[in-house]
Order: sequence, then C-alpha cells, then structure tokens
Amino acid sequence: MCIEDVQTLYDKELVILTQHFIDRIGIRGISLIDVKTAIFNGYIIEQYPDDYPHPSALILGFSEDKPLHVLIGKNGGYVWLITSYKPESTKWENDYKTRKAVK
Repeated sequence: MCIEDVQTLYDKELVILTQHFIDRIGIRGISLIDVKTAIFNGYIIEQYPDDYPHPSALILGFSEDKPLHVLIGKNGGYVWLITSYKPESTKWENDYKTRKAVK
C-alpha cells in the first residue's frame, strides 16, 4: 500500500468512515479536516497487510503543526477510516513514527 493510492481514493471521495472512527474522533476532538490534512501531508509509518477484514496502514501526518496518526484500511477500491489519535509521548518517540520500547 502506498500513500499516493490512499490520497487518490480520498480525492475521489471513495472513503468509508467506520462507526469506530466517528466515535473516536468525536471523543478526541479531531475534525475530518484534521484527518484529511494529515493524510495529504503524511506518510505511512507502519503497514499491517494481514489485518482483517482489510489490509491496513498507520499514517503520520500533521494538522496545524500537530502530529496526528490515522489508521486506515484499503480494500475494494475504498479507503476505510478506522481511527485517528494524537500520538502520546508515553508510547511514541519524539519523531512520532517510532514506538517506544515496552519496559
């Protein structure tokens, strides 16, 4: 999966918002504009090709200079928005793309 394919599908409005995604961004105070901005200036930092029901990927992008992670799935010519969150410093290194080692 590559970010350009995700961006193309998003541009064509071939996007499905899961209920989990809608619930989580509401709780976390993240807007759809934040998510779109992060997808279009971001890049894939982790891929999960064996995820069920769709291969998925974690995108790191920025909205208003704040880091944002967006978990997406891709299948059947659609991008599935699964969740989005602001990476926590307790779980991620300062680059926001490297997970901290579990102690």
